[in-house]
Amino acid sequence: MPTILVVDDEPKIVDLARDYLVHAGFMVVTAGDGMTALDLVAERAPDLVVLDLGLPGIDGLEVTRRLRHRGNVPIVMLTARDEELDKVLGLELGADDYLTKPFSPRELVARVRSVLRRAEPRPTASAGDDPGRDGLLKAADVVIDEGRMRVEVGGRAVELTPTEFQLLVALARRPGQIRTRSQLLDAVHGVAFESYERAIDTHVKNLRRKLEPEPRVPRYILTVHGVGYRFADDRDG
Repeated sequence: MPTILVVDDEPKIVDLARDYLVHAGFMVVTAGDGMTALDLVAERAPDLVVLDLGLPGIDGLEVTRRLRHRGNVPIVMLTARDEELDKVLGLELGADDYLTKPFSPRELVARVRSVLRRAEPRPTASAGDDPGRDGLLKAADVVIDEGRMRVEVGGRAVELTPTEFQLLVALARRPGQIRTRSQLLDAVHGVAFESYERAIDTHVKNLRRKLEPEPRVPRYILTVHGVGYRFADDRDG
Protein backbone atom coordinates (compact mmCIF):
# COMPACT_ATOMS: atom_id res chain seq x y z
CA MET A 1 0.00 0.00 0.00
CA PRO A 2 1.68 3.26 -1.13
CA THR A 3 2.16 5.95 1.51
CA ILE A 4 1.23 9.53 0.63
CA LEU A 5 2.41 12.53 2.65
CA VAL A 6 -0.08 15.42 2.48
CA VAL A 7 1.41 18.78 3.49
CA ASP A 8 -0.91 21.77 3.95
CA ASP A 9 -1.56 24.26 6.75
CA GLU A 10 -5.32 24.26 6.10
CA PRO A 11 -6.87 21.43 8.19
CA LYS A 12 -9.99 21.22 6.00
CA ILE A 13 -7.87 20.58 2.90
CA VAL A 14 -5.76 18.02 4.75
CA ASP A 15 -8.86 16.19 5.96
CA LEU A 16 -10.48 16.22 2.52
CA ALA A 17 -7.33 14.97 0.76
CA ARG A 18 -6.73 12.30 3.40
CA ASP A 19 -10.30 10.99 3.24
CA TYR A 20 -10.27 10.60 -0.54
CA LEU A 21 -6.77 9.12 -0.68
CA VAL A 22 -7.53 6.61 2.08
CA HIS A 23 -10.75 5.64 0.30
CA ALA A 24 -8.68 5.11 -2.86
CA GLY A 25 -6.46 2.63 -1.02
CA PHE A 26 -3.49 4.74 0.08
CA MET A 27 -1.90 5.07 3.49
CA VAL A 28 -1.75 8.78 4.40
CA VAL A 29 0.42 10.79 6.78
CA THR A 30 0.05 14.55 7.15
CA ALA A 31 2.02 17.66 8.06
CA GLY A 32 1.01 21.28 8.54
CA ASP A 33 4.38 22.96 7.90
CA GLY A 34 7.56 22.51 5.92
CA MET A 35 9.92 21.40 8.68
CA THR A 36 7.52 18.68 9.84
CA ALA A 37 7.17 17.55 6.23
CA LEU A 38 10.94 17.23 5.81
CA ASP A 39 11.19 15.24 9.06
CA LEU A 40 8.38 12.89 7.96
CA VAL A 41 10.00 12.27 4.58
CA ALA A 42 13.19 11.24 6.38
CA GLU A 43 11.32 9.07 8.90
CA ARG A 44 8.56 7.50 6.80
CA ALA A 45 10.00 7.55 3.25
CA PRO A 46 6.60 8.18 1.58
CA ASP A 47 6.00 7.08 -2.00
CA LEU A 48 4.70 10.53 -2.97
CA VAL A 49 4.28 13.99 -1.43
CA VAL A 50 1.27 16.26 -1.98
CA LEU A 51 2.75 19.65 -1.14
CA ASP A 52 1.12 23.05 -0.73
CA LEU A 53 3.37 25.91 -1.86
CA GLY A 54 1.93 28.46 0.59
CA LEU A 55 3.21 26.99 3.85
CA PRO A 56 4.20 28.97 6.95
CA GLY A 57 7.89 29.20 7.76
CA ILE A 58 9.63 27.17 5.09
CA ASP A 59 7.38 27.46 2.05
CA GLY A 60 6.62 24.70 -0.41
CA LEU A 61 9.20 25.83 -2.95
CA GLU A 62 11.98 25.55 -0.38
CA VAL A 63 10.65 22.17 0.75
CA THR A 64 10.72 21.03 -2.89
CA ARG A 65 14.28 22.29 -3.27
CA ARG A 66 15.43 20.40 -0.17
CA LEU A 67 13.62 17.22 -1.16
CA ARG A 68 15.29 17.28 -4.55
CA HIS A 69 18.70 17.57 -2.89
CA ARG A 70 17.87 14.42 -0.93
CA GLY A 71 16.36 12.30 -3.70
CA ASN A 72 13.60 11.89 -6.25
CA VAL A 73 10.43 11.29 -4.25
CA PRO A 74 7.50 12.22 -6.55
CA ILE A 75 5.84 15.56 -5.72
CA VAL A 76 2.39 16.86 -6.64
CA MET A 77 2.28 20.53 -5.66
CA LEU A 78 -0.76 22.59 -4.72
CA THR A 79 -0.92 26.25 -5.71
CA ALA A 80 -3.37 28.71 -4.18
CA ARG A 81 -3.59 30.84 -7.30
CA ASP A 82 -3.78 29.99 -10.97
CA GLU A 83 -0.53 31.82 -11.65
CA GLU A 84 1.93 30.56 -14.22
CA LEU A 85 4.92 31.72 -12.18
CA ASP A 86 4.01 29.44 -9.27
CA LYS A 87 3.66 26.47 -11.60
CA VAL A 88 6.90 27.15 -13.45
CA LEU A 89 8.93 27.68 -10.27
CA GLY A 90 7.63 24.47 -8.73
CA LEU A 91 8.21 22.44 -11.89
CA GLU A 92 11.69 23.89 -12.37
CA LEU A 93 12.58 22.82 -8.84
CA GLY A 94 11.52 19.28 -9.69
CA ALA A 95 7.82 18.86 -8.88
CA ASP A 96 6.17 16.23 -11.06
CA ASP A 97 2.69 17.74 -11.33
CA TYR A 98 0.46 20.44 -9.88
CA LEU A 99 -3.11 21.26 -8.94
CA THR A 100 -4.60 24.71 -8.46
CA LYS A 101 -6.82 25.38 -5.43
CA PRO A 102 -9.72 24.90 -5.16
CA PHE A 103 -9.26 21.44 -6.64
CA SER A 104 -11.41 18.36 -7.09
CA PRO A 105 -10.34 15.67 -4.59
CA ARG A 106 -11.11 13.07 -7.26
CA GLU A 107 -8.67 14.80 -9.59
CA LEU A 108 -6.08 14.82 -6.80
CA VAL A 109 -6.43 11.03 -6.52
CA ALA A 110 -6.12 10.72 -10.31
CA ARG A 111 -2.97 12.86 -10.35
CA VAL A 112 -1.43 10.88 -7.50
CA ARG A 113 -2.10 7.60 -9.28
CA SER A 114 -0.73 8.97 -12.54
CA VAL A 115 2.52 10.19 -10.99
CA LEU A 116 2.97 6.91 -9.11
CA ARG A 117 2.56 5.02 -12.40
CA ARG A 118 5.37 7.11 -13.86
CA ALA A 119 7.56 6.09 -10.95
CA GLU A 120 7.00 2.37 -11.60
CA PRO A 121 9.78 0.57 -13.50
CA ARG A 122 8.77 -0.77 -16.89
CA PRO A 123 10.32 -4.20 -17.38
CA THR A 124 9.36 -4.63 -21.02
CA ALA A 125 9.29 -2.34 -24.02
CA SER A 126 6.11 -1.44 -25.88
CA ALA A 127 5.31 -3.02 -29.20
CA GLY A 128 7.41 -1.54 -31.97
CA ASP A 129 10.18 -0.35 -29.64
CA ASP A 130 13.70 -1.78 -29.82
CA PRO A 131 15.32 -1.83 -26.40
CA GLY A 132 18.26 -3.93 -27.61
CA ARG A 133 19.25 -7.46 -26.75
CA ASP A 134 20.47 -6.50 -23.30
CA GLY A 135 17.12 -4.89 -22.40
CA LEU A 136 18.56 -1.38 -22.49
CA LEU A 137 17.31 1.54 -24.54
CA LYS A 138 20.26 3.29 -26.19
CA ALA A 139 20.24 6.57 -28.10
CA ALA A 140 23.47 8.42 -28.89
CA ASP A 141 25.58 7.92 -25.74
CA VAL A 142 22.50 7.89 -23.49
CA VAL A 143 21.69 4.48 -21.98
CA ILE A 144 18.30 3.96 -20.32
CA ASP A 145 17.48 0.96 -18.15
CA GLU A 146 13.69 1.08 -17.94
CA GLY A 147 13.46 -1.86 -15.58
CA ARG A 148 15.63 -0.15 -12.99
CA MET A 149 14.75 3.44 -13.95
CA ARG A 150 18.43 4.27 -14.39
CA VAL A 151 20.06 6.59 -16.89
CA GLU A 152 23.68 7.01 -17.90
CA VAL A 153 25.16 9.61 -20.23
CA GLY A 154 28.63 8.75 -21.46
CA GLY A 155 29.00 6.35 -18.53
CA ARG A 156 27.90 8.98 -16.00
CA ALA A 157 24.86 8.15 -13.86
CA VAL A 158 22.11 10.78 -13.97
CA GLU A 159 19.37 11.10 -11.34
CA LEU A 160 15.96 11.95 -12.81
CA THR A 161 12.53 12.46 -11.30
CA PRO A 162 9.83 9.98 -12.44
CA THR A 163 8.36 12.54 -14.83
CA GLU A 164 11.75 13.45 -16.29
CA PHE A 165 12.53 9.76 -16.77
CA GLN A 166 9.30 9.00 -18.62
CA LEU A 167 9.69 12.11 -20.76
CA LEU A 168 13.21 11.05 -21.73
CA VAL A 169 11.99 7.54 -22.60
CA ALA A 170 9.21 8.96 -24.77
CA LEU A 171 11.76 10.99 -26.75
CA ALA A 172 14.62 8.49 -26.88
CA ARG A 173 12.55 5.51 -28.04
CA ARG A 174 12.33 7.05 -31.52
CA PRO A 175 15.34 9.27 -32.22
CA GLY A 176 14.66 11.85 -34.90
CA GLN A 177 10.86 11.65 -34.56
CA ILE A 178 9.20 14.93 -33.66
CA ARG A 179 6.94 14.78 -30.61
CA THR A 180 4.51 17.63 -30.02
CA ARG A 181 4.03 19.03 -26.53
CA SER A 182 0.53 17.55 -26.48
CA GLN A 183 1.91 14.11 -27.35
CA LEU A 184 4.51 14.42 -24.60
CA LEU A 185 1.85 15.44 -22.09
CA ASP A 186 -0.03 12.26 -23.00
CA ALA A 187 3.15 10.21 -22.68
CA VAL A 188 4.00 11.36 -19.17
CA HIS A 189 0.46 11.63 -17.78
CA GLY A 190 -1.12 8.65 -19.45
CA VAL A 191 -4.05 10.99 -20.04
CA ALA A 192 -3.66 14.68 -20.86
CA PHE A 193 -5.38 16.22 -17.82
CA GLU A 194 -5.04 19.76 -19.11
CA SER A 195 -3.43 21.72 -21.89
CA TYR A 196 -0.71 23.34 -19.80
CA GLU A 197 1.99 22.62 -22.36
CA ARG A 198 4.43 25.02 -20.71
CA ALA A 199 4.95 22.23 -18.17
CA ILE A 200 6.66 20.16 -20.88
CA ASP A 201 9.03 23.04 -21.66
CA THR A 202 9.96 23.25 -17.99
CA HIS A 203 10.60 19.50 -17.68
CA VAL A 204 12.70 19.59 -20.86
CA LYS A 205 14.73 22.46 -19.38
CA ASN A 206 15.37 20.34 -16.28
CA LEU A 207 16.32 17.32 -18.40
CA ARG A 208 18.78 19.35 -20.43
CA ARG A 209 20.38 20.72 -17.27
CA LYS A 210 21.02 17.15 -16.11
CA LEU A 211 21.87 15.46 -19.41
CA GLU A 212 23.53 17.98 -21.66
CA PRO A 213 27.22 18.98 -21.50
CA GLU A 214 26.05 22.48 -22.49
CA PRO A 215 22.30 22.89 -21.84
CA ARG A 216 22.06 26.07 -23.92
CA VAL A 217 23.42 24.20 -26.94
CA PRO A 218 21.72 20.81 -26.56
CA ARG A 219 23.11 17.68 -28.20
CA TYR A 220 20.37 15.22 -27.26
CA ILE A 221 16.97 16.90 -26.84
CA LEU A 222 16.43 19.25 -29.74
CA THR A 223 13.73 21.89 -30.13
CA VAL A 224 11.54 21.88 -33.22
CA HIS A 225 10.32 25.46 -33.12
CA GLY A 226 6.57 25.88 -33.17
CA VAL A 227 6.01 22.11 -32.88
CA GLY A 228 7.77 20.37 -30.00
CA TYR A 229 10.92 18.32 -29.45
CA ARG A 230 12.87 15.38 -30.83
CA PHE A 231 15.77 13.26 -29.65
CA ALA A 232 18.90 13.61 -31.80
CA ASP A 233 19.66 10.88 -34.31
CA ASP A 234 22.65 9.95 -36.48
CA ARG A 235 21.90 12.72 -38.95
CA ASP A 236 22.65 15.32 -36.28
CA GLY A 237 26.23 14.10 -36.15
